[in-house]
Amino acid sequence: MKPKNLKTRIFLDGGNLEETKEIKNRLGFLDGQTTNPTLVSKNPKVKERLDKGQKFSREEILRFYRDLVKEISQLIPQGSISVEVYADRSTSAEEMLRQGREMFSWIPNAQIKFPTSGEGLKAAERAIKEGLRVNLTLCFSQEQAAAVYAATRGAKKGNVFVSPFVGRLDDRGENGMDLISNIIRMYQKGDGHVEVLTASVRTPDHLLYALHLGSDIITAPFSSLKDWGEKGLPIPGNDYVSDSKGLKSIPFREIDLTQKWEAYDIRHELTDKGMELFSRDWNALIQ
Repeated sequence: MKPKNLKTRIFLDGGNLEETKEIKNRLGFLDGQTTNPTLVSKNPKVKERLDKGQKFSREEILRFYRDLVKEISQLIPQGSISVEVYADRSTSAEEMLRQGREMFSWIPNAQIKFPTSGEGLKAAERAIKEGLRVNLTLCFSQEQAAAVYAATRGAKKGNVFVSPFVGRLDDRGENGMDLISNIIRMYQKGDGHVEVLTASVRTPDHLLYALHLGSDIITAPFSSLKDWGEKGLPIPGNDYVSDSKGLKSIPFREIDLTQKWEAYDIRHELTDKGMELFSRDWNALIQ
């Protein structure tokens, strides 16, 4: 049963239908799920086929992805299911939008994931105007989050998520949770149309501190949500203190949210690297 004092929505980050079923049963609820090309590549049915030396055609793997998210949607019909477009450095906004339109038609509760890159923001800006719901992923800076706000200005609350990846910042010695705190603080001066989705959760502290900060949504892998459930779904109090583990702090910046999205410096090497990794894992499935 969902705790009455839990305001943050909890998503599973995964591409395995059996994990979705188990987490939903273990927690007693599940508010949504995020997927991406890497998670699809780890699906047991995909791995079984690859282990036999058999790959997929582009049409086959796209059909597999579609069928997977349809099954997830049936398990979480009132939730939000994030579906990610294929995007490498050369993918145009038009191509991302074409994919996004198709994926949005798969299920009634789709949230289309675009990278927080120049082309991704162009695609998201147009997608919102066309009535699609979006999730700007691979966000690693406060300026990128400001650009997401500007590119989707005018959208209804619930139609736009931004997904800062905390674990990948931790990996290079920066305190990723500072970014969550900074974005939430920055958005307090806005109209509330963009919801913060804490992603790349690696540790129990990531999850608990995101709850403490009031992140709108948290998406976490099976192991993290299973552990949280086994501990009784603890909700941190106001006195909760996060252990930074010696990671370098990310200072808050005063950023004007009224500018056009093109005015912000959205460059970040981890966004480029993330796009490269996701596209590589997807391409590895295709013959």
